[in-house]
Amino acid sequence: MDFDFSVIQDALPSLLAGTWVTIKITFWGLFGGVLLGAITGVIRTYIPSLFSAEAIRRNLITGILGPLLSLVAQIYVLVVRGTPIVVQVMFIYFALPLLMDVRVDGMSAAIATLIINSGAYIAEIVRGALQSVPKGLFEAGQSMGLSFYRILLKIIWPVAFRRMIPALGNQCIISLKDSSLFIVIGVAELTRQGQEIMAANFRAVEIWGAVAVIYLILNGLIALVLKIMEHRMRNV
Repeated sequence: MDFDFSVIQDALPSLLAGTWVTIKITFWGLFGGVLLGAITGVIRTYIPSLFSAEAIRRNLITGILGPLLSLVAQIYVLVVRGTPIVVQVMFIYFALPLLMDVRVDGMSAAIATLIINSGAYIAEIVRGALQSVPKGLFEAGQSMGLSFYRILLKIIWPVAFRRMIPALGNQCIISLKDSSLFIVIGVAELTRQGQEIMAANFRAVEIWGAVAVIYLILNGLIALVLKIMEHRMRNV
């Protein structure tokens, strides 16, 4: 079988349209996932220690709320990491409308699933990075009279962020590749477009080869950006 570049040329507009959908899903999914993961990671790292037995005795409401948040965060991470992303998106797309009587379109289901899924993994990345920061930095902030939030944002987070960049880069690449699984709910991302084109012209080698190259380019760009960030953070 001869490799025909004209097949790729004809399919390129559709593949680029699918690539744009993939980029949007990945961007918004990771944007929300980073926010959700950062909050969950902080809760899992600091909430249990902040709400000690003494704090519970002094303020019953606060003392109950803290451990409850920590428990919810632990269950969230456990459930999401323990189930496949395909099951998660199928639940959101097919089961959630039945349970809550709401209509969920494919694009919204894909982004929501990626936020929830990546958020759980990013939470563990954040937790590991925060726990790797020496406790002396936190105690130094306390001795200066800084609030917990100022200590976290001004002292702990800059140090922890440098340490989590490689793991965050890996998660970005994983999430980009995971977006191809949303083919199961009919989202017109890159893999779905490739499947539809291949079903029409039966040129599997050219089409799937082009899809693979596009994914390689996208992942290479992510790796390059993170490499530059890591280099800059090292020099700060």
